[in-house]
Amino acid sequence: MRFVDEAIIQVEAGHGGNGCVSFRREKFIPFGGPDGGDGGRGGSIWIEADPDANTLVDYRYTRKFRADRGQGGRGANCSGKSGADVVLKVPVGTTIVDEDTNEVLGDLVEANQKLLVAKGGRGGLGNIHFKSSTNRSPQKATSGFAGEARQLRLELKVLADVGLLGLPNAGKSTFIRAVSAAKPKVADYPFTTLVPNLGVVDVDRHRSFVMADIPGLIEGAAEGAGLGIRFLKHLARTRFLLHLVDIAPVDGSDPVENITAISLELEKFSPALAALPRWLVLNKIDLALPEEVELIEQDILERLDWQGPVFKTSGLTRDGAMQVCYKLMEAIEEQRQLEAENPEFAEAEAEKRRLLEEETRQQIQNLRAQQRAQYLANKEAGFEDDDDWDDDDDGDMEVIYQR
Repeated sequence: MRFVDEAIIQVEAGHGGNGCVSFRREKFIPFGGPDGGDGGRGGSIWIEADPDANTLVDYRYTRKFRADRGQGGRGANCSGKSGADVVLKVPVGTTIVDEDTNEVLGDLVEANQKLLVAKGGRGGLGNIHFKSSTNRSPQKATSGFAGEARQLRLELKVLADVGLLGLPNAGKSTFIRAVSAAKPKVADYPFTTLVPNLGVVDVDRHRSFVMADIPGLIEGAAEGAGLGIRFLKHLARTRFLLHLVDIAPVDGSDPVENITAISLELEKFSPALAALPRWLVLNKIDLALPEEVELIEQDILERLDWQGPVFKTSGLTRDGAMQVCYKLMEAIEEQRQLEAENPEFAEAEAEKRRLLEEETRQQIQNLRAQQRAQYLANKEAGFEDDDDWDDDDDGDMEVIYQR
């Protein structure tokens, strides 16, 4: 299945039916008067969150949706039939944005939640509405109103409580495999993960949270390098970030420099995203002796002056992995309880998430505008560029909340 997290569609609601000019014709009633009915309402277009949908791929190929128009009114004061509504199914976590005004129309974060995006036109009035004491046989009826038409941008952001960050080959996919039933591809080379992976982490009975693994970031990602920048927006809904770092990189790089590089890219991409609570996870401890791990940890913490939580894990052997999940579950439950008990705190958190989504949306748009400008410049100069700035091929991926 293609994983598509953004699509642009056009929606047009149905026009209202026209009103009818008609007069009552019946035996022995010479002056029956007007009896023209009203036109039917045009069909509206709704967008509904479907818990069984995982991707916006359907809207890559079918981009125009039009609802039926209402039927015209008839005699005997009969109203026309209303047009049928159109309901478009999207995954839970989809944001609907007006492409022309950049206004956020709605955010579908609950299953079966519906949003009206184009309202059908009202039907015209029949001549029965225009009779009066001085106009007993009105010849007037009104036309139906036009339905709303919009160009919409659908943005899918996965619903996860925890997001995994790190360089390619830091062990993020192995870690999520160790703590959940998700089975992302794992290999001994970088850039194995090409699209987000989700996994439900079961900590205890009726205690679980969702973890998201996105493609690894590289230096220069905020300027469009690599793959991770395309999927950083999926972290906009997370509560915590787990920053995984390989304590013994095969390329001989410095773990501290790797951590700093990711932090800088986060700050460039979105200060609000960089401000989320971030926990440091020193991964792949199975590649070093216990005493060496302690020395590496001490060196990293001292050079970074790290003040947040720190964990040592091995995704391969699962050492320390569930301990991280237990701590995360406690922190998530504590935050949820605080939001339920303190409306001011809940409002402040909601405002942070709104700001974060706005920043990520604007950054993605800016990057795409730059890529398009570069593509057009190269094309005008006669250079062949294989890098399609608007490539529809996002890889093969099935996004399922797996337990």
